[in-house]
Amino acid sequence: MGEKLAQGGLSFRESVDHMVDHAIEVMQLEPGMGDALKSCDSVLQVSFPVEIDGRAEIFTGWRATHSDHRLPAKGGIRYATHVDQDEVEALAALMTYKCAIVDVPFGGSKGGLILEPRNYTRKQLEAITRRFARELIKKGYLSPAKNVPAPDMGTGPREMGWMVDTYRQLFPDDINYIGAVTGKPVEHGGVRGRNEATGRGVQYALREFFRNGEEVQRAGLSGGLEGKRVIVQGLGNVGYHAAHFLSRDDSARVIAVIERDGAVVNQDGIDVDALRTHIQANGGVKGFHGGAYEENGAQILEMDCDILIPAALEGVIHEENAPRIKTRLIAEAANGPVTYEADAILQQRGVEIIPDAFCNAGGVIVSYFEWIRNLAHVRFGRIEKRFHEARGNHIVTAIEMATNTKVPDWIHNEIARGADEFDLVRSGLDDTMRLAFREIIERRRSDDRIRDYRMAAYAIAIEKISRSYRDIGY
Repeated sequence: MGEKLAQGGLSFRESVDHMVDHAIEVMQLEPGMGDALKSCDSVLQVSFPVEIDGRAEIFTGWRATHSDHRLPAKGGIRYATHVDQDEVEALAALMTYKCAIVDVPFGGSKGGLILEPRNYTRKQLEAITRRFARELIKKGYLSPAKNVPAPDMGTGPREMGWMVDTYRQLFPDDINYIGAVTGKPVEHGGVRGRNEATGRGVQYALREFFRNGEEVQRAGLSGGLEGKRVIVQGLGNVGYHAAHFLSRDDSARVIAVIERDGAVVNQDGIDVDALRTHIQANGGVKGFHGGAYEENGAQILEMDCDILIPAALEGVIHEENAPRIKTRLIAEAANGPVTYEADAILQQRGVEIIPDAFCNAGGVIVSYFEWIRNLAHVRFGRIEKRFHEARGNHIVTAIEMATNTKVPDWIHNEIARGADEFDLVRSGLDDTMRLAFREIIERRRSDDRIRDYRMAAYAIAIEKISRSYRDIGY
């Protein structure tokens, strides 16, 4: 296996393991428990042919299960040319810790296929995806009870729809087949709000950070999100939604967006939706009229800002550029964007980092909601929506009778409106992110051995997972 090396010589998997080792050392676990926590339970590698333009093309992919202490194991599937076993195992480990941190009862898994989606037609991608799904299903790495994939880089609701349909064809008598995959199109068992969930979760994480004045002051910042200068690296699904919601709902100012072909900079703020449309039409940020184009996108990571959101690949902040990073707060919307060495440098410089294992957990949280909705065979809010509407109307009527004053229509509508599925999904995501971050903050404040959010988050995860291992044996 050829391991990809991040800056500083550590592979992605080694970088994750080093961070976990630090937390394990702080927690002083019993001998052997640390090795049990870090080891990957199983890894499947598959290679299969698909006919492309009249000839057989071989595709290679992986699915790793890091831990099945909770079932099903959960994690996305990515399509990218740089995927390898090291990356998949590291991401599977992150999923285990991520689920524990936000109290989602899943084990950790991840998958990847060496593929550049833009090089294939829709029909070809469907054939490749269905064949990959069959390989995973045959080996027991895709089912509603054991291993449930979701979208990741290079995949989306369309690919998840193909996968779940492939499972249905192979197991037509499984009434829970719809729960074999999450992140599906809404029309095929998906839940509204899943597509935006990871980016929305980043927004909720930042909101909770700025609700805690002591934490804000510790980072060298002040006030709330309004007016904060934000740089986003990667305007894919996660980066776009984080930037869109922060600028629209919280009046944050996105001053730079970094993409694969360079960056756009505008200190007055970038129209995120307009830039996204431009990227989709032109394949990059070059030529966008809403800001100045900078060819060296990596250099923009070092530009002065209040919040830096790396939302693309791992290892973009490493020991070489970490000393030049000029932000006060990093929100890790991507998996592993800060290497182990860079993390230590940034800590010494007083830069606060909201870690990936918490910050980008919105996707798996809403995937959990989708999965339980699929197994329950009823959408959220269907049973109680009209009941709450009727109760709200009664409350408004009581207020008007008691005060002899008509309640304004907009207040009436808000009080009387019953929550639909979208409302409940967003509410559940917000609540989960808030509670998890409060637990992280409290853990850091209460333990003198823990100085940063990442170690606090890992300590929480390791404590929960090790407790489960002790209960079931390891």
